[in-house]
Amino acid sequence: MKILLTGFEAFLGMASNPTEVIVRQLDGVTIGGKQIIGKVLPVDFTTSAGILLEHIKAYQPAAVISLGLAAGRNRITPERVAINCMDGEADNAGNQYNGQKIIEGTPDAYFSTLPIKEMVTRLQAHNLPATISNTAGTYLCNQIMYTARHYIETNKLDIVSGFVHIPAHHELAMTNPKLPSWSITDLEEAVRVIIEGI
Repeated sequence: MKILLTGFEAFLGMASNPTEVIVRQLDGVTIGGKQIIGKVLPVDFTTSAGILLEHIKAYQPAAVISLGLAAGRNRITPERVAINCMDGEADNAGNQYNGQKIIEGTPDAYFSTLPIKEMVTRLQAHNLPATISNTAGTYLCNQIMYTARHYIETNKLDIVSGFVHIPAHHELAMTNPKLPSWSITDLEEAVRVIIEGI
């Protein structure tokens, strides 16, 4: 069983992104009999979604778990829904949107098909704070979740997919004393627990 695990490069002037670190560390690792294919996506509205779809086509995974940084959150938050909207700060390539559709003529939203309630229960059982989030925002995280779900639904593929936001790691908190943060070790453990439950 193959699992495509994605993260993002650093963005919005941050020195690093914990999702990139974790995805690189877990690439090629086998967890609970599942082979992890770790891929880092650019923070670019015009290219990230296409790159993600190429990975899905190439590797034909049983599950797609996309990770994103939610700086300011203090717990792991599997996302319930992605909406057909792009908005927010300029991305790393300078692209900026103001409420445009991700894909014209497609549904307003898609729900995660990952077992998000079970994820939260498993994480809490490992003393890792977690809760379901009902908004993946309108930035790249939301775009990636929406694009994967739309592609899978449109092509009637037997793939579960969704998005999980994680807190900042300590490296980011070093320059922002008010930012909640976890160690990379704990963040990686949380992702491992999530994968084991798929």
